[in-house]
Amino acid sequence: MTQLIIGRKAPAFTLPASNGETVKLAQFIGQNVVLYFYPRDMTPTCTQQACDMRDFNSQFEQNNTVVLGISTDPVKSHLRFKEKHELPFLLLSDEQHKVCEKYGVWQLKKLYGREYMGLVRSTFLIDAKGKLVRQWLKVKVKGHADEVLGEVKELYSKQQKR
Repeated sequence: MTQLIIGRKAPAFTLPASNGETVKLAQFIGQNVVLYFYPRDMTPTCTQQACDMRDFNSQFEQNNTVVLGISTDPVKSHLRFKEKHELPFLLLSDEQHKVCEKYGVWQLKKLYGREYMGLVRSTFLIDAKGKLVRQWLKVKVKGHADEVLGEVKELYSKQQKR
């Protein structure tokens, strides 16, 4: 499993997005990025996570931060998910799970005694220079978006003092 190091450059990527464009992490240099990985569109827990991020989106934006969601679902699925729940941020499709592997979130999972490879819900905070500031692995959704927003506000405050 890939181990990312806080303070190092976040792994670069290019993925198709829910807006029909191809998105690169590098295009967000100058802004902080909340990069959250989630298993599936339209499932109850993933929907709650996306809606929580949506509800805090304006506050993320006020703190010079963009939110990006990544799952292995196709763009077509992301479009339905985004429209149904009025998500204001981009959802990126990693169908081949290459970016998930770079970030170490494509892991062996167990469910009812069955083992399989899958995406482990995780969030990464990347600063305006592209460096990894914080990571949350094996995320529990309740209260998570609020915790991430707290970290974003702290990061932005430090950036303003420089």
